[in-house]
Amino acid sequence: MSDSGNFSAERSRQEDFVLRTLEERGIRFVRLWFTDVLGYLKSVAIAPAELDNAFAEGIGFDGSAIEGFARVTESDMLAKPDAATFTILPWRTAAPGAAKMFCDITMPDGSPAASDPRNVLKRTLSKAAELGFTCYTHPEIEFFLFKNAPTSSSTSSASHALSPEPVDQGGYFDHTPSPVGHDFRRQAITMLEAMGISVEFSHHEGGPGQQEIDLRYADALTTADNIMTFRHVVKEVALDQGFFASFMPKPFTDHPGSGMHTHFSLFKGEENAFFEAGAEYQLSSVGRSFIAGIIKHAPEFTAITNQWVNSYKRITGGGEAPAFATWGHNDRSSLVRIPAYKPQKENSTRVEVRSPDSACNPYLAFAVIIAAGLKGIEAGYSLTESINPVALPTNLDEAIAAMAQSELVRSTLGDEVFDYVLLNKRAEWNEYRKQVSNYELTRYLPVL
Repeated sequence: MSDSGNFSAERSRQEDFVLRTLEERGIRFVRLWFTDVLGYLKSVAIAPAELDNAFAEGIGFDGSAIEGFARVTESDMLAKPDAATFTILPWRTAAPGAAKMFCDITMPDGSPAASDPRNVLKRTLSKAAELGFTCYTHPEIEFFLFKNAPTSSSTSSASHALSPEPVDQGGYFDHTPSPVGHDFRRQAITMLEAMGISVEFSHHEGGPGQQEIDLRYADALTTADNIMTFRHVVKEVALDQGFFASFMPKPFTDHPGSGMHTHFSLFKGEENAFFEAGAEYQLSSVGRSFIAGIIKHAPEFTAITNQWVNSYKRITGGGEAPAFATWGHNDRSSLVRIPAYKPQKENSTRVEVRSPDSACNPYLAFAVIIAAGLKGIEAGYSLTESINPVALPTNLDEAIAAMAQSELVRSTLGDEVFDYVLLNKRAEWNEYRKQVSNYELTRYLPVL
């Protein structure tokens, strides 16, 4: 049987499993999830009776109503559920229960939608596969817990700005009172693992109310799906406990922001392509070229890994956030860090990219980082010492300008996503620069 035949047979078995499970467990609602270009989770609920047709033909929707998906003149699109992503929602256990699946977005003729972020990542991973590589990722996701949910609209004036109150005043690895720290993380982890998402570590981070939960290694597409699920689960658990969770990159001026340090490795079959016994840091030439690609192209893709105006308050605000395109072994302010190699564990050789924040679109962020690394491998980039490092963009405007000139980012995202991101981010920057901030009011109003 051909590879396509094997794939079709496996997909059919997965779809049969989903349909059987829905009937056996009495699931009445199936939520179909997908992500817009900016990384917002979208959802439509269907009855189990409609799912067989959804697998075969997809569920139609108006793509022009979704951020970055389609122009009004080409609005018809289809959401086709991926049976491999099926899970029962653990916070909807009372009858009737609910389940979810991620979807691939297609055009009416069945071709993949160029504007679907999941498809963007799939294209990049297909290129990696053509070079013989499978890419694995492991994210460390930081976020804040607050006592109060935001009440002001996004267009409120600076004089009515929010004053978020963290749930605790803990610091790095602090053991905070049980209702707000480890009990929250325990409930969130329990839900994640009930959905098949394995967690490696969890702890209190450096800022007041700041938490970190690290997901175990998985292939890059699965990890991106898991991050979207993770963000939703964290917000659900926070609401259940009377808190509010936010992945805003830097909510406090005087405390560290929330990053999503992500570990990357490439495998050829069962062998770690980044490992070379006896080499410096046990890092192979493939691994070194991968890092060199990321270093060279980082300014170009920063508008994707750090897509919000607020993202640059984290990058320029210290707290071990990288401000320059550098690499190192123990320097946690580097853009790319080579974690310590574990003896007798060659699979542990990997690279850690520290610039993404936890509010990025994980599909697009992974796509541009992996594409930059693959470019380094294909072009044979050399990894040199960071003597005169290039600065990362210091604000969204600089990031937009760097991305606009990047052939790598354009080819990775495709013209539709590339153009939409630039259009949207320019609008965000123009709106931001008109705002009068609390800083200006506090500093100037009394004295000028």
